[in-house]
Amino acid sequence: MTIADRWLLPDGMEELLPPRAYTLEALRRKLLDLLAAWGYDLVIPPSAEYLESLLTGVGKDLDLQTFKVTDQSSGRLMGVSADVTPQVARIDAHSLSCEGEGIARLCYCHPVLRTRADNPLSSRSPIQLGAELFGHAGLPSDLEILSLMLATLEAAELDQIHLDLGHVNIYRTLINQAQIDEQEAEAIFAALQDKRFADLDTLLQAYVECAQVRAHLTALAHLHGDMRVLEQAKRDLQGAPESVQAALVQLEQIAHWIQASYPQVTLYFDLAELRGFNYHTGIMFAAYVPQWGQAIAKGGRYDETGKVFGRARPATGFSVDLKLLVALQELQHPQTHQRKHLGVLAPVQAYTDAQLMHKIRALRAQGERVWVDLAGEGTKAHPACDRQWVQNAQGEWVISPL
Repeated sequence: MTIADRWLLPDGMEELLPPRAYTLEALRRKLLDLLAAWGYDLVIPPSAEYLESLLTGVGKDLDLQTFKVTDQSSGRLMGVSADVTPQVARIDAHSLSCEGEGIARLCYCHPVLRTRADNPLSSRSPIQLGAELFGHAGLPSDLEILSLMLATLEAAELDQIHLDLGHVNIYRTLINQAQIDEQEAEAIFAALQDKRFADLDTLLQAYVECAQVRAHLTALAHLHGDMRVLEQAKRDLQGAPESVQAALVQLEQIAHWIQASYPQVTLYFDLAELRGFNYHTGIMFAAYVPQWGQAIAKGGRYDETGKVFGRARPATGFSVDLKLLVALQELQHPQTHQRKHLGVLAPVQAYTDAQLMHKIRALRAQGERVWVDLAGEGTKAHPACDRQWVQNAQGEWVISPL
């Protein structure tokens, strides 16, 4: 190993340096305060758990993304957390089960580690921040989580938000109507996700006997766009089961709410977008900005996830990567986020002059940053200073602009 190799970080792992590290910490505090203002209680799950609990329920899709280690105390396999959501679901189902069957609102901000990135642009070591709401299955809880996600992005000072909405029950109902085996369903699912229309038509003709179901699944692949898509869906999916119509109504209600509450947000619908299909049970959503080709925040409903822990509960939530939010802040507002945390430079006499040190302590208590110029290098070595302590004609220490 060369000397250079010793300090190289693995792909997808990054360190945060000044001033970005401080910016991230300030944003973390701001967003946790926002979540607390909405009534969400902070939980801090462990960084590693036994695999039996970590990869159960909504966590089973994380198997390939989870680093696995052997616990030297018990000899059992443990996993390093790759997603906090299943851990919070376990906390609600097991650790908080003594608190009754009422609504629980939990939030978190926790680093996670993944064996591979979600996409070429994302990190393998994100700092995941999110909120989960347990114990309510109605439209109001979906609206609350969606609104809270948009409020979070707004508090992070991100502009030009595009919200992608879908509902997993539409596809799930239609594919169940097809009455085909698992392998055939997986082939149709893949063609639908990839928007391979010719392959989808071939597969539907080969596997699905009912002409109406074929027509509905074919139509689903083309139902994406703005609000007009919902009206088109009502026409194209006529005759579909009631659960499909109910899902369309729910999407319409959510869209009207978002338009009224967050008119600056651009809405987009894709009824064939099925990320998280294995664990989502209702509304699904993701937020995008023009500067980034992937979702910057996502979530949805995942009812009954606590069933494997002995406590089945309705659940909905969202999550974001705090590191990504900071990077996007800098992309969207480069001038605003340069050298935001200026301060005061004090001479080295601070450690021999009690009067000056008393004033420095008072200034720091007010939240100001104060550097002591240990080597006497002045502002050249402290470019973040915009003021300095100097002695006036009376020998008093005063602050002077640079």
